[in-house]
Amino acid sequence: MEAISIWVRKGEWVILHRCKGCGVIHANRIGPDDNEALLVSLAAQAMAKPSFRLFSETPVEDPPESFG
Repeated sequence: MEAISIWVRKGEWVILHRCKGCGVIHANRIGPDDNEALLVSLAAQAMAKPSFRLFSETPVEDPPESFG
């Protein structure tokens, strides 16, 4: 099993694990012996590379040549 992400369910952090053999994803609550630094690192990775768009990308128009 490989930890792939974290999410919050009913106020508790839950680790999503993917089976390396079959690809099935399981959710498990964090435990008191889990490494907090690694959990925060996993959460930061999930925020840095979300699986969905957080905003729509629109092209930026060129600024005017002169303001005067």
